Amino acid sequence: MKHTISRLFVPVLLAALASPALATDKTPACKDEAVAQARKLLAFHSDGDDRAEVDASSVKALPARANPANRKQRFEVLEVMGFVYKGEYRMRLSYYTQGGQCVLMGQEILHLAQL
Repeated sequence: MKHTISRLFVPVLLAALASPALATDKTPACKDEAVAQARKLLAFHSDGDDRAEVDASSVKALPARANPANRKQRFEVLEVMGFVYKGEYRMRLSYYTQGGQCVLMGQEILHLAQL
């Protein structure tokens, strides 16, 4: 009995692990919009400093956040890193996605510093 279960379980497990749906390198749906908005946010925060840069390769998806007005809806949260001279900034942008469109619902910026 044990061998029958393992013969069935192992191939199913291997197929699941090889599934493209489980790939971790999936590009977030709103990546381009998040990078563009992060540039605007950092420029605003740094008062137009020409040394402000956003690292487009740093975009990472964070766990989705519930819409406070409708708990059934979820916001995609993307984190983008930026820099101004020696300062490092973390920006988080929340998007509602529907029909392939990304609607910006919120944004935050935090200067990473040791005080």
